[in-house]
Amino acid sequence: MVDTAAVTALVRSFADHEDGAAMKSAELILNLLEWSVAPFSRHQYTPGHITCSGLVVASDGERILLVHHRRLGRWLLPGGHVEPEDITAADAARREVVEETGAALLPAVTFLGADVHGIPAKGSEPFHLHHDLMFCFRASTGELRVSDESHAVAWCALAEFERYELPLNVRRAYRRAVTGRGATECE
Repeated sequence: MVDTAAVTALVRSFADHEDGAAMKSAELILNLLEWSVAPFSRHQYTPGHITCSGLVVASDGERILLVHHRRLGRWLLPGGHVEPEDITAADAARREVVEETGAALLPAVTFLGADVHGIPAKGSEPFHLHHDLMFCFRASTGELRVSDESHAVAWCALAEFERYELPLNVRRAYRRAVTGRGATECE
């Protein structure tokens, strides 16, 4: 089970003062971790719950991995909910990346920041917030597969960010991954 104190320390280690949205998201996540009795529960809708995503850099260092999310209908980073068997938040992100894309990942992982965003209501699930922790991984191969959660998976080069309509939070996380500024190595 993911340790709240460890995640709190990880989020506190994040600093990218050029990215006000990520800094505000980190602040919201710290509040969630401090005041919620179940911040990792996918059934906590007010004010939401922690999720984890992975920005996967291709083995050539030139592209990132995207999924065309079935429910949301757009290109995003792979990621999702924390499960009870996840030991760390980085483990949750790694598991989600592998489940959604089949990517083979190298062991190293870096914390890239935070993004709090809304998830539309569906069925009995009300509108809620995902307090997303973003991690960077490197793929060891280019082989991928599509899961039931996605329409497609793709490697996306920097020049293709507009074509894939990547959200600003992904673009800023990519900048941190490339420059190392604001990123924190995870153990």
